[in-house]
Amino acid sequence: MTQKKDAKQKVLPKEKVKEIQPLSKENIDNIQKKLPKELLDRLNANRPKLEDFCTKLLERFKEYIVSVALLPPARKRDAQGNPTNDLDLESINVLVLVDDSDSLKMSKEELASKLTSVVDKVASDIDKNIKPDTVLLSELWQNCFDGKDELLQMVALCAPLHDKGVLSSVKLTEIHKQMILKKFERYIVAYVIAGKTVYGDIGAGEDIDLFIVIDDTDVKRMTRAELKDKLRAIIVGMGMEAGEMIGVTNRLNIQVYILTDFWDCLKEANPITYTLLRDGVPMFDRGIFMPWKQLLRMGKIKPSAEAIDLFMSSGDHALKRIRYKLRDIGQEEIYYALLTPSQAALMLYGIPPPAPKETPHLLREIFVKKENCIEEKYIKILDDVIKLRTDLMNGKKKDFTGTEADKLVEDAKTYMKEIGKLFKKLEMTKEKENILNTYDSVITATRDALKSEGIENIDEKEMAKKFEEILVNSNKVPQGLVRTIELVCKAKEDYDSGKLSKEDIEKANKEARIYIKSVVEYVQRKHGRVMERAKLKVKHGDKYGEIIMLDDIVFVIDDISSDKPTIHKANVTPEGSLSEVGKSSFEELEKAISKISIPPKVFLKEPIFEDLKKIFGKDVEVMLG
Repeated sequence: MTQKKDAKQKVLPKEKVKEIQPLSKENIDNIQKKLPKELLDRLNANRPKLEDFCTKLLERFKEYIVSVALLPPARKRDAQGNPTNDLDLESINVLVLVDDSDSLKMSKEELASKLTSVVDKVASDIDKNIKPDTVLLSELWQNCFDGKDELLQMVALCAPLHDKGVLSSVKLTEIHKQMILKKFERYIVAYVIAGKTVYGDIGAGEDIDLFIVIDDTDVKRMTRAELKDKLRAIIVGMGMEAGEMIGVTNRLNIQVYILTDFWDCLKEANPITYTLLRDGVPMFDRGIFMPWKQLLRMGKIKPSAEAIDLFMSSGDHALKRIRYKLRDIGQEEIYYALLTPSQAALMLYGIPPPAPKETPHLLREIFVKKENCIEEKYIKILDDVIKLRTDLMNGKKKDFTGTEADKLVEDAKTYMKEIGKLFKKLEMTKEKENILNTYDSVITATRDALKSEGIENIDEKEMAKKFEEILVNSNKVPQGLVRTIELVCKAKEDYDSGKLSKEDIEKANKEARIYIKSVVEYVQRKHGRVMERAKLKVKHGDKYGEIIMLDDIVFVIDDISSDKPTIHKANVTPEGSLSEVGKSSFEELEKAISKISIPPKVFLKEPIFEDLKKIFGKDVEVMLG
C-alpha cells in the first residue's frame, strides 16, 4: 500500500498517559471464533508461521505495532497489473497497523519506509508467501477523510492476531456502519468515529465514541424528534447486534444528532460539536461533514454574538448552581442522611418514628441517659444539622460555603459511625430477647398439645419427656420435634448464662418456627375431630340444621346450606332442657369454640328433644353417623 506524501488532514497527537495493553488471548480467540469459516480455516492452516511472524515483529517494534491481522485472499493480477476474478490463495496477506501519532524522531514517511522494509524482511525470513501490508494509523484515518473505504472493508473482514484495541474497534464500527447504511442510507448524513479509537488509546471493553448525523430536512410523516428517537433506538440495537456478531466486547457509545440541531450547535459554538468536527474521523460522509471540518480549520465557522454572550454568562450561572447545590447539601441531603437512621434506631428500640424536632430529645433521653450507649457529643451533631436546615429554610442563614459543607460531611460520617455501632447493639439485644419469645411460644404449643391428650399442669422440665412419651412414641407427631424442644430449652439456658451466640439464636428460631407450625396443626386437626363428635345434624322439612354442644352451652344453626343462617344460643340445664334461648352469631360461636381445650362431654336427655321442636318445628329428625 502506498504512503501519502502530503496528508490533507491531521489527527491530533495523543498524550501518552499509560501504555495500552493489547487484547488478551481470550478476547482474540473470541473474535476469531466468529470469523467466516473460509477465513478461519485459512488462519488455522497458517497459524504457526503467522504467530511466529507476529512474535518477532513485537519483539522489535512493540511500542509502534497497533495490530497484526490476517487479511482475506487478494485477487490475482494480470500482466498489466489489473485485478482478475481469481483469488491468490498462495499469498498470505497480513495487515500490520503502526501507531505514528507521536513519531518525533523521523517523519511519517521515513517511519513508514523503514518499518515496511524491516517488516517485509521478517516476513520473508519465515515464509516468502507472507505478504505484509504496513499501514500507518494516520493513513487509515486519511482514507476516511478522502472517502475511501476499501481499507475499512478489509479491516472488517480480517482475522486479528495481535491488537491494542484499534483494529477491533474499527472492525466493529465498520460492520455497524454497513448495517445501518443498508437500512437507513437515505437518512444518514455522516457516521463519525471519535475519542480514544482515533488516538489509538482504546483498550478491550472500553466504549467506542460514535456520532451519527441524520437528515431531517425532508421529514413529513413524523416529527423530527420522533425520527431521531426511532432511528436512535434501532441504531443502538444494531450496535449490540454487531458486537455479538463478531465477538468484540467494546460497547458503542452512540450520539445521534438530527441535521437541523447539529447546524444550530455549530452556530451556537457548542463545544461538543466543535470537538467532534476538529477530532472526528468520518467513516461515512454524504459531503457535509468534511466541508464543515475544512471550514472550521480555515476559521470560517465562528460563534455568533449570542453564543459568545451565552458562554460568557454560563460561568455566573454555574456558580449560582453550585451555591444552590451547597445549600441543598446543608438543607436536605445531610439532614435526611442523619435523621432517617436516627429514627430507625428509635424504631428498633420499640418507639414509633418521632417527629424530626423530637428525634434528638428522644435519642438523648433513651440512649444517652437511660441506656448509656452513646455519648452526648454525637447527639449534638444531629442538633447542629437540624438547626442549620431550619436557619437555611427561614433565611436566617443566607449562604452555606464549601468549607462548611466539608466539616459537616466529616461530622456526619462520625455520627453515622456511632449510629452504626448503636444499631448492632440494639440488634443483638433484640435477637437475644427474641429467644425468650421463641421459648414461650414453644412451651405454649407443647402445653396445648399435651392438654389435647388430657395431660394438664405439666412441669416445664418434664415437658419434653412427656411430649415424646405421649405424642412421639405413638407416632402422632414426627420424631424430630423432641430435639427442637431440647434445642430451644438449651438456647434459653445459654441466654440466662450470657453464652448465647447469634448463630444459636438463628438456629433456634428456625427450628422453633417449624416445630410450632407442626404442633399447632396437630392440635387443630385433633380439635376439629373432637368438635365433630360434639355436633348433631337435624333435618326439618327440606332443610338441614346443626347442633353444637359445648358442655353446658348449645349453639343451634337452622340451615347450614344458607349464606346467612339463623344461629341460636342456649344454656343446658341439669335436667337436660334448654333455657335462655336467644339469637347469636358466628363470631360468638367461634369465640366459644376457641375456649374449648379438652373434648366436651356430650349427654343427650329427653327434654332437649322437646325443646328442639320449639326451634325447628314438630317435623324434626336427629341424624346419627
